[in-house]
Amino acid sequence: MCGIVGALHFDGEPVSPVILRRMTDAVAHRGPDGEGQYIDGPLGLGHRRLAIIDLSTAGHQPMATPDGRYTLTYNGEVYNFQELRIELESLGHRFVSRTDSEVVLKAYAQWGEKSVERFNGMFAFAIWDKHERKLFLARDRYGVKPLYYIVCGKKFLFGSEIKAILANPAYRAGIDHEGLFEYFAFQNFFTDRTLFKDVRLLPAGSHLTIHAASMKVASPQTYWDFSFAEPESPLKDEEYIEEVDRLFQQAVSRQLVSDVDIGAYLSGGMDSGSVTALAARQLPYIKSFTCGFDLNSASGVELGYDERAPAEYMSYLFKTEHYEMVLKAGDMERVMPKLAWHLEEPRVGQSYPNYYAAQLASKFVKVVLSGAGGDELFGGYPWRYYRAVVNNDFEHYVDKYYGFWQRLLPNDSVNKVFAPIRGKVGRVSTRDIFRNVFHQHAASLTRPEDYINHSLYFEAKTFLHGLLVVEDKLSMAHSLETRVPFLDNELVDFAMKIPSRLKLGNLSKVARLNENEPGPKTKKYFNKTKDGKLILRKVMERYIPQVITEKEKQGFSAPDASWFKGESIDYVRRTLYSDKARIYEYLDRKSVHALVNQHLKGKENRRLLIWSLLNVEKWCETFL
Repeated sequence: MCGIVGALHFDGEPVSPVILRRMTDAVAHRGPDGEGQYIDGPLGLGHRRLAIIDLSTAGHQPMATPDGRYTLTYNGEVYNFQELRIELESLGHRFVSRTDSEVVLKAYAQWGEKSVERFNGMFAFAIWDKHERKLFLARDRYGVKPLYYIVCGKKFLFGSEIKAILANPAYRAGIDHEGLFEYFAFQNFFTDRTLFKDVRLLPAGSHLTIHAASMKVASPQTYWDFSFAEPESPLKDEEYIEEVDRLFQQAVSRQLVSDVDIGAYLSGGMDSGSVTALAARQLPYIKSFTCGFDLNSASGVELGYDERAPAEYMSYLFKTEHYEMVLKAGDMERVMPKLAWHLEEPRVGQSYPNYYAAQLASKFVKVVLSGAGGDELFGGYPWRYYRAVVNNDFEHYVDKYYGFWQRLLPNDSVNKVFAPIRGKVGRVSTRDIFRNVFHQHAASLTRPEDYINHSLYFEAKTFLHGLLVVEDKLSMAHSLETRVPFLDNELVDFAMKIPSRLKLGNLSKVARLNENEPGPKTKKYFNKTKDGKLILRKVMERYIPQVITEKEKQGFSAPDASWFKGESIDYVRRTLYSDKARIYEYLDRKSVHALVNQHLKGKENRRLLIWSLLNVEKWCETFL
C-alpha cells in the first residue's frame, strides 16, 4: 500500500526532479518505508512505499522490467498475485522479489491493458511504456484505491491524492462550482468531478491511456462494472448458502497474506464481526479495534449509537486482543483541520469517527480488515430500496429514488442557497447526474426484483464508492492499509446473481403496500422485511452469535444531531455564523442560517447538512 504520483509533459519539457520530489513528498504519509523517483525526459513517476509484502529493498519502486521498457508506480494489493506469478513464470518471466508489485508489472508486460481484468484486489497504478511513449493508468473494480488526474495546459499530472497535484506549480487550486452543487445535492460525487476545479477522479473499474505525442487525454475506458440481476436458472437455497460461505471464507483467507501484523475493525455489527471471526481462526489473538461514543448528552435514536458492548462480547468469543476509543463532542472540532487536509474532498456521511478509528488501529498494526461492502452486496438497506420498489417504468423509478437521495437541501431551498453562483451552475441537472449513473438499464423493468437490483447497482456505484474513498484517505493518513474481504472478485460476482428474495425476503408483500394509504407506511414495511441481508445472516450464524446476526442495521455514526444543538453548538455558530466564513462566497448566508437554525432549535434534523457545511468551510480555509 503506497502513494503514487506522476507527470507527463506533452511539449517535451523534461520533468524537474525537484518538483517530482515535491509531489512525492506530498503523499509521504501514505508510504513512510521508502521513496523513489523515475524520470525519462518529459515523464516522471514518484512513489512512497508502505511495505506490507516482501519488506526488503527488492520491492523498491518505481520498478522496471529487466529490459527497461516498462516502469511501474503502484499502490494496492493484488491477492491472487501468487497464482498469476506461477502462470507468468510458465511463460518465461523471472522474478527478483516476492511482491505483488512485480507481478502487476510483468502481467502488464505480458498481457497489456487486459492484465487488469485478471487482478483480484485493490489497486491504482501507472505504467510507462518507454518504447511506445505512452502512459497507462488503472484503478481497481470497486474504487478501493483512488487516482486523481488533471491536464494543466501541456502537462498531465496525477496522484493518489490531490495534494500531490497541488504540489506542482502548474496547478493552482480553485473550486469547481458544479462539483460543489453536486456535492450538496447528494453529499457525494456521482460523476468524476471533485471540489477542485478541473481535477478528476479516475472512475472505478476503468483505465486511461495517454500517448506523449498526442497532446490529448482520451476518455477513461471501463473494463468492469457491477451487474446485479435475478438468475435465469436459480440454484437451491441451500446451494446459495453453502457457496456464500465457501467464497467468504476464501476471501478472508486470501486477504490475510502479509509480512506485517494484521488487525480488524470490530464495530459490533455483523459484517465486521464476520470478518473478525474468520480471521481469528487463522490468526490467534488478532488485534481488534472499536470506536465508541460518549452518550451522556445524546437523545432519541442516538442513544443506541455506541456499539462497544457487542464488540466486547465478540472480542471475548473470538479471543482477540481488543482496543477501544471513546469519542466525545469536542473531538470533531479538534480533528477538523487534519481531517480536511487528508480527506481533500468531503463525501458520504460524517467521517471523522473513521479518522480516529484508523488512528487507534495504526498504533498497533499496519493492516486492518474492514466489513465494508457487505451491505451493498447483500441488501443491507431495505428501508432505502423500499422507496422505489414499485414503479410505472424506469423514469418513474429514477424520480422516486432520486428524490430520496437528495440528502442535504430541501428542494425549495436549493435555488436560494446557491443564489451567489446560480449563473455558474444553472445548467446542471442533478436528476440527470443521478440518472446517468445507470449507463445501461434493462429495457423492460416489470418486477420489484428488477428495481431492487437497480438500487443495489446504484448504491454500489455511488454510496459504497464514497465510503471506500473516505476510508482510503483516512486510513492512509495514518500509514494504515485497510482491506475489504467482501470485495473479493469471486464473492462479488456470485453475490450479484443471488435472488433478491434471499437478501430481502418476500418482495411481493412490499409491492402490495398501498402507497396512497394515510399514516406511516415505513413501520408496516419493516414488519414485512425487517432485516435485509437474509442469506448473509444465515451464513454468519455459523460464526457469530445469533444476537448479532439478528440485529437491525446500525451505521457507524456519532450522535451529532444531539451534539450540534448541545455541546458543539458554540463551534457550529462560531464557524457558520462568522463574518469571515468562506462558504458564503458560494452559498447564500441568510438561507443557510435559516436551515441551520431549524436544527439548533430542534425543529428539523439537519445534522448531515451542518456536517457538510462545516467540512466545506474548513476545505475552503485549507486549500483556497
